[in-house]
Amino acid sequence: MFTSDQCYQAVTSRDRRFDGMFFTAVRTTGIFCRPSCPAKTPHRANVDFFITAAAAADAGFRACRRCRPDASPNSPQWDTRGDIVARAVRLIRDGAVDRGGVASVAAALGYSSRQLGRLFHAEVGAGPLALARTERVRTARTLIEATSMPMSEIAFAAGFSSIRQFNETFRDMYSISPRQLRTAGAEHPVTDELVLRLAYRPPFDFAHLLKYFEMRAVAGIESISDGAYTRSMRLAHGPAVITLRQGAGDFIACRLRLADTRDLGSAVARARRTLDLDADPVAIAETLRSAGLRSVVDELPGIRSPGHSDPVELALRTVLGQQISLSAARTHLERLVAGTGEALSTEMIVDGVDRLFPTAECIAAVPAEKWSLPASRIRTIQSLSTAMADGRLDLGPGSDRDAASMNLLALPGIGPWSNGYIRMRALGDPDVFMGSDLGVKKAVAELGGNSVSTGDWSETVRKSSPWRSYLTHLLWAHHAHAART
Repeated sequence: MFTSDQCYQAVTSRDRRFDGMFFTAVRTTGIFCRPSCPAKTPHRANVDFFITAAAAADAGFRACRRCRPDASPNSPQWDTRGDIVARAVRLIRDGAVDRGGVASVAAALGYSSRQLGRLFHAEVGAGPLALARTERVRTARTLIEATSMPMSEIAFAAGFSSIRQFNETFRDMYSISPRQLRTAGAEHPVTDELVLRLAYRPPFDFAHLLKYFEMRAVAGIESISDGAYTRSMRLAHGPAVITLRQGAGDFIACRLRLADTRDLGSAVARARRTLDLDADPVAIAETLRSAGLRSVVDELPGIRSPGHSDPVELALRTVLGQQISLSAARTHLERLVAGTGEALSTEMIVDGVDRLFPTAECIAAVPAEKWSLPASRIRTIQSLSTAMADGRLDLGPGSDRDAASMNLLALPGIGPWSNGYIRMRALGDPDVFMGSDLGVKKAVAELGGNSVSTGDWSETVRKSSPWRSYLTHLLWAHHAHAART
């Protein structure tokens, strides 16, 4: 958490890069805002600062209707940290409380509900249920503004247990009823899609990210066309297909087809992780510049460390990509998807995306003779998919990164490179440097270094912490740029 003086300075300067990192609550009005709110700057003596919107709402403040603090980017700390509270926040944003209650989140982390509540109140300023309630309100507001669904259907789709709870939570958060948020007489066309805007902190090199995905795109489950990335996702209540493209302003335009609207919050959370939309690019760039990489950072601003919507898929991609080209790995993956991927219904199909990636159970059941791979690689695939299927290996949003790494390295055929790539993309670790990667080594050589483990480069890598995943992606981007020019 920033100091109060730092927070107030950000509010005074209306610094957008702090949006979502903390919230400003004004005691005289009872309203909380994002730091960049265009309203008149409140007097210092009249404001309190909260690390989450849930904490501000729990303290009795209402969300500002002008700056929409509920629509700001999330704080990057919940994605980058690996402690219990951060893991719980990621699970809650993925919809775990709505699916199984606070007790299920606590049990998944090895804690009791009371212990988890104490940790949350000490660090977040509100309990897990308050955070889940804030996420429900955000989901419900999206459905109110983007669809013509009846309010009763929206309430249950967003995770509320009753209409009364739905109405009371909206009045507490916005001081108006849900129905008042829907413009009188507004008509939304009947469509299979939801259209949303996902905020991020600039700069953001979406074009580079699109090229990164395009090189790895697997036919049937993802596609890149007309400046957009489309892919299928397997969610708790059914499949989804999401299309992401650069929007006007600091937003990604997101189009969603959902089999079940209860999965909206989870789909948005996974889309944000996939594009790394909650990153703080200014802080990352400052660290990498201080490490001696000013010219590269300035040449390639806004590089992100993309995550993934399906840890099973990412883990298998990593293993199949060992010691073969990207195109060869894609061929194996496309055969797997065509043979065992679940087909989507006709109304869900978008831009050739017509299947879901198979589950870990399905992959584990594929006979060895169906893989056109060396026997050692087949053993790795079977061991990995079996470990994920039976729960011995957890790569989900609430997983313990260190425990996951230990379990990965215990499997046959999983070495430091595979572990690092899975940790970086599936587990969202911001501090993974892929020093043994060939592309990284070539980029270091192009920048005048001899080795990533000796001399100035060893010090550069050390000084790049805690953002070494971004250093890895920056070096890959530099090498790709050099190869094109």
